[in-house]
Amino acid sequence: MLLIPAIDLKGGHCVRLRQGRMDDDTVFSEDPVATAQRWVEAGARRLHIVDLDGAVSGEPVHAEIIGEISRTFPDLEIQVGGGIRSEEQIERYILAGVNFVIIGTQAVKAPGFVAEAALAFPGHIIVGIDARDGKVATEGWSKLSRHDPIDLAQHFANDGVEAIIYTDISRDGMLSGPNIEATVALARSIPVPVIASGGIANLEQVLALQAHEEDGILGAISGRAIYEGTLDFASAQRRLDAGHAQ
Repeated sequence: MLLIPAIDLKGGHCVRLRQGRMDDDTVFSEDPVATAQRWVEAGARRLHIVDLDGAVSGEPVHAEIIGEISRTFPDLEIQVGGGIRSEEQIERYILAGVNFVIIGTQAVKAPGFVAEAALAFPGHIIVGIDARDGKVATEGWSKLSRHDPIDLAQHFANDGVEAIIYTDISRDGMLSGPNIEATVALARSIPVPVIASGGIANLEQVLALQAHEEDGILGAISGRAIYEGTLDFASAQRRLDAGHAQ
């Protein structure tokens, strides 16, 4: 299982939000490329980058910085989300070296867009399903829809997406532990891999997710925990690799 460091970009800086609130952010670094290098040197094989300003504005804001990270670390898998609402934006990211493009709000607002994108860019499309109180949220997590996460995930799996990222918003940035029960239920309901996100605080929680790797848990995204030191990224990834080899 992969442990995937998160880099959330706001105003050109690396930040972390609490429960997705743009007005509750902590700046962890003013140099995104140096931050990416830190995780590469610690053994990261994939990076999760979110353009927070893009998620709010509806169009990529930090594409230049993301392209620079991609060029600097050509062997690093990069998945990018935030404000991606058109095939042109997807194509620009892929041409810039991004491996996976995450569709969030647009997946809920225009479900046909996911099917078209998966057909146009096979192997490159991930859908982000962000939920609060069992319902899917959109618009940078500011609005709740009436959609059930599992119903949506099954629909997008049929469209041919590469993976689903499942985030429990109420836990994101809170270090309160991931919603393992909901994440596993989602993974068991679809034939494509699931990446867990939101609330991971320590190694025990990461290993608890790995226990369900055979249910379809591909990886876990960590942000605040690896920046604040409650989770040692390098040693955690080594433990995951060792567990997988057993």
